[in-house]
Amino acid sequence: MFVLIAIVLAILVLPSPWGIFAVAVGAAIDLTEVSVGLWWNRSRKVHVGVETLVGRHGVAVGALSPLGQVKVGGELWRARCDGGCDSGTEVVIRRVDGLTLEVEPS
Repeated sequence: MFVLIAIVLAILVLPSPWGIFAVAVGAAIDLTEVSVGLWWNRSRKVHVGVETLVGRHGVAVGALSPLGQVKVGGELWRARCDGGCDSGTEVVIRRVDGLTLEVEPS
């Protein structure tokens, strides 16, 4: 974007040596911006899949005796708690079995 602005300025406004300088500076800014964007994008780790739920905290929506539902990150999940727990108890996800979360009270 800066290169386009610099080219327009070089053609319409700036005298000859300053126009070339403006295009070079615009190109340098654009290349720096793209390089930083690519570096930042590659340095982030992707967090997808059911396995990313392990270790997260949730809240039991109903009594887990041993099956019920928990709310994790705004989503309702089917859950199993071998020891059982009451509604509103904070739980920690220990394992994922298919689409059933195995939890225990925290």
